[in-house]
Amino acid sequence: MGLDAETQAAVDQWITWDIDETTVAELKQLLADGNFDEVKSRFDNRIKFGTAGLRGRMQAGPSSLNCLTVLQASQGLAKRVAKEFEDPAKAPKGVSKAVCIGRDGRHNSERFSKIAAAAFIAEGIEVHFFPTIVPTPFVAFCVKHLNLAAGVMVTASHNPKDDNGYKVYWQRGSQIVPPIDAEIQQSILENLTPREGVTAAAFDAYKGSLVQYPLSDISDAYYKDVAEKCCFFKEANEERRKAGKGVKTVFTAMHGVGKDFIARSLEIFGLDPYIPVKEQIEADPDFPTVPFPNPEEGKGALKLAIETAEANSAPIIMANDPDSDRFAAAERQENGEWKIFTGNELGILFGNWTWQNFKKRNPDVDPSTCAVFNTTVSSKMLKSLADTEGLYYEETLTGFKWLGTLAQKKMDEGMTFLFCFEEAIGYLIFDTCLDKDGVRTAGMFAEMVNQLYDEGKTVVGLLNELYDKYGYFASKNRYFFCYSPPKMEGIFNRMRTMGPDGGYPKACGKFEIAAIRDLTTGFDSSQPDNKAILPVSSSSQMITFYFANGGVVTLRGSGTEPKLKYYCELKGDAKEETEATLAALVDAVINDLLEPEKNELEAPSD
Repeated sequence: MGLDAETQAAVDQWITWDIDETTVAELKQLLADGNFDEVKSRFDNRIKFGTAGLRGRMQAGPSSLNCLTVLQASQGLAKRVAKEFEDPAKAPKGVSKAVCIGRDGRHNSERFSKIAAAAFIAEGIEVHFFPTIVPTPFVAFCVKHLNLAAGVMVTASHNPKDDNGYKVYWQRGSQIVPPIDAEIQQSILENLTPREGVTAAAFDAYKGSLVQYPLSDISDAYYKDVAEKCCFFKEANEERRKAGKGVKTVFTAMHGVGKDFIARSLEIFGLDPYIPVKEQIEADPDFPTVPFPNPEEGKGALKLAIETAEANSAPIIMANDPDSDRFAAAERQENGEWKIFTGNELGILFGNWTWQNFKKRNPDVDPSTCAVFNTTVSSKMLKSLADTEGLYYEETLTGFKWLGTLAQKKMDEGMTFLFCFEEAIGYLIFDTCLDKDGVRTAGMFAEMVNQLYDEGKTVVGLLNELYDKYGYFASKNRYFFCYSPPKMEGIFNRMRTMGPDGGYPKACGKFEIAAIRDLTTGFDSSQPDNKAILPVSSSSQMITFYFANGGVVTLRGSGTEPKLKYYCELKGDAKEETEATLAALVDAVINDLLEPEKNELEAPSD
């Protein structure tokens, strides 16, 4: 049957341009095997910026991550950065015509980072290059600290081992948001032809003045800033450590970059070293002990950490994902069971800890000038805290690109930024860098644990105190795998037309729907003009249902993985009753709205 003329021409062009013999051979083998459907699927679309930059499977073709798409993305980004400085009168004040480039420990990450660096050098842009693996927040910090024009982190975060990604930061260290993301995407499309000699080998051979290696200085500056802003009990921590009374804590890097960086984080807080999960502490791109290297997955991902903790009589577990921007934790209970904290639970713990200790350090501060926020799919318990304490609160779209940008906006307006989080175990505490950060979060959590245990309390105990103070919020967040984008779109389109009048539904099972917000279409029935306040994106699926009983359910398609996610929350007075009502609501949502069997949705294994 073969390929149509347009696809064949694109394939021929690709083979001519590709600088990687491996992916050229892969593509030629697919053609030789007659696997034309697979070839066409890889050339139907070009990889685009999602909620965390470019992310996809490492394989041949423009829809994936490979040497050529990394080169093309870097050329387009370099051109867009250079454009900022074309007119000196309009160039951003105090910003250097330079970028930072870092990487994680995945397959091809080192090569991709060098190709990116070579592309910027070819454009005459200075590169601050991290030659070894680093946490993602180090790139965000470097851009902010050195006032660079942009940053690139080569990482796929917690995705499976065959994936990689290309995360972009803009001036001041926030992830890119509209309209910059669209401008960069357009610049990429205008600069697809690869420049001659832009390769990893060319970067290795480069001896000019456009490359700096600032990792040592950046590390020192980062930890100094964290120690000054995030550590509240340094003296008590050091006294406890010297007396041998520190709380034993296990840490897993999940085969990622965290080993040395978390060790130094605990050190600058004056805390005891962690006990490593030996099987997972070193960087390994094959992630041999976990199919999904994401501590958010719960007991399955933390199995080895729990075994290590029990073998060492340690009551606390801390975990990073492979690029150390996410943070998870667990605590051993009196009955021997392990409580793995959800992202929402850690969010309220960090929000409370940050505010209460900042207030003690600054007793005259006006709470209304202090800002906290989270995303629309994260627990509104933070809003309850903010309302009770008199803090400024706001919600954003899903993704730290929105949270970091809002943090900077509020600081520009003269407010003090305290904290923000997303339920997917991402936390941003103070303004060391404007992206989620599992490195400084680890130090803060360990300090909080040690203070609580000194007072005869536990983390779970503090969480229950916060429920008593701010209200009990039950939540259930999970997902189904959905590997077909057309099917994903069909599921959401059905929701928009399944009501008795051919519109949105009025109820889900026995639960009455009070309002609906659709950030794909821009519809919001809770607003007088039925128009959503938050930004709308027709290219992503996201609907929120507000129920008459106070329950809130958001359904969305992931921007980085083949997942249909659901986020459900209900506030109540009695824990058991609230949990039971939420469970019934979740069942109704799954059965009536998602129809997993009919739509062949695949549930996670645990």
